[in-house]
Amino acid sequence: MTTPDDEFRFLAMDARSVGASEVLPRVERLTLTLDDGRTLSALRFGDAAPEVTFVHGAGLNAHTWDSTILALGLPALAIDLPGHGDSSWRPDAAYTARTLAPDVAAGLAAWTSQPQLIVGHSLGGLTAAAVAASVPDAVAQVIVIDITPGIDPNAGAAQIRAFFAGPTDWASRDELVERAMAFGLGGGTREKVERGVWLNSRIREDGRVEWKHHFAHLAAALADAPELAAQVDARQDALAEILTADGWEDVAAVAAPLALVRGERGFVTATDAEEFTRRRPDAVVVALDTGHNVHEEAPTALAATVAQLRAGAQR
Repeated sequence: MTTPDDEFRFLAMDARSVGASEVLPRVERLTLTLDDGRTLSALRFGDAAPEVTFVHGAGLNAHTWDSTILALGLPALAIDLPGHGDSSWRPDAAYTARTLAPDVAAGLAAWTSQPQLIVGHSLGGLTAAAVAASVPDAVAQVIVIDITPGIDPNAGAAQIRAFFAGPTDWASRDELVERAMAFGLGGGTREKVERGVWLNSRIREDGRVEWKHHFAHLAAALADAPELAAQVDARQDALAEILTADGWEDVAAVAAPLALVRGERGFVTATDAEEFTRRRPDAVVVALDTGHNVHEEAPTALAATVAQLRAGAQR
């Protein structure tokens, strides 16, 4: 029985949308205290030990995978990256694949008992490769969704920065829904926008509503300091080449079976996919008729693709 304050209130709707069983799996919120005192949060689906671990993209959270996981029907773990969802923000605001990978690896060590198929979208895809490169024994297979090194996982940042360049807290979630719809964000229908806003925001003790992820607060701060924003943009430009090199090194170091799933209208072009294949000729590349957020636009097709890739890797 759900209540208005139940984070799992949308699961039945998600299950119906993908034609999944009416009997919902057990889903629980997990919390791990990291060595530096920060917390890592995740969702565990099913009673058995997780077989698949999902890692979301920038500005999203573990619940972005709900429909895909329900369609897949396997015991799964969905991790909130640091700075997102219910995981702690990083005090250094460093949200790159190699800085995030150790925390994800700690989650795998605490919450899984067998090598995982890791499915990562965008920033989460680069992070998945970094995890596989750093702790290969914890990873059985890697599926990267609509990202390759050299592509900015925060593409579209100007629109997102404009969206968050306002107050850092609000009187109600309805205000956030109206703002998201005005910017054309959240999936098109009001129902989808409400779901996204509800799961990506929290009510503070003073009754005000704020976004969970750190990026929103960083963007709001930069909006009030144009000179600082210019410095950050310059720093990002300087880091881009280094991050690209690091990303390709991680992709090269993945010893487990590797696949790239791209959206035909997403960030990864056919040329990008060819470069991925050139560097990793053993990798499988699949294109689906979606945009960048493959798991939200076509969760059933993605779940079927993950199942097929998993079966192929186990032969």
